[in-house]
Amino acid sequence: MLMRLSHDLGLYLYDIVVARFDVWAAFGVIAQLVFGARFLVQWIASEKAERSVIPVGFWFLSISGGLMTLIYGFARRDLVIILGQLFSIFIYVRNLMLISKEAKTKAEARAKAIAEAETEAETAAG
Repeated sequence: MLMRLSHDLGLYLYDIVVARFDVWAAFGVIAQLVFGARFLVQWIASEKAERSVIPVGFWFLSISGGLMTLIYGFARRDLVIILGQLFSIFIYVRNLMLISKEAKTKAEARAKAIAEAETEAETAAG
């Protein structure tokens, strides 16, 4: 029984990796590598910060890998992949929008603080 299972598994893997492998399969593998790379980026950033962080690069890789996987899903006509990636991409884009909004707010606050400090310096000097 174990020999039969081993043989069948070998045939199954051959069918997936060799017999059915085409340009779209290669594209799908690359899409998964891009999508998976986001976790490597997150891990490295967290190790450097010595705390859990999600860098902006994580979201860009999520969008890139998600779009590539979505294209793969359309090419393969796979509804599960299409629906999963279609909705996920909106979440990734929204996170980038929130990050951008926060950065803009912080920049405006810094500019206001600098302007106030300059005004105080001029008042004290004059």
